Amino acid sequence: MKRLGLLVCLLVASLAIAPSFALAADGDTGGMWTGLIAIGAGIAIGVAVLGAAMGQGRAVAAALEAIGRNPSAAGQLTTPLIIGLVFMEALGIFAFVIAFFLYGKI
Repeated sequence: MKRLGLLVCLLVASLAIAPSFALAADGDTGGMWTGLIAIGAGIAIGVAVLGAAMGQGRAVAAALEAIGRNPSAAGQLTTPLIIGLVFMEALGIFAFVIAFFLYGKI
């Protein structure tokens, strides 16, 4: 089942990056770097958002498990949990900004 998921992910990724190799209207390719920058921007966003989402999921799961074991500790766990989620979300936002900077070089 994991191999099928990996195969589907690779297929979707290969279809998503195909437009980055398209020719311009005048036939100028813009060099090999144009396509590679587009691929780099996509990979940067994908990896960063995947890492942020996995981190957020684990943090929330751990916080909910701790609250489930000790409901009186909910008030003490809320603020550090929200601060941690903000830092994790900042990773995704920074990757988004970097991808826009890379896209601007195309």
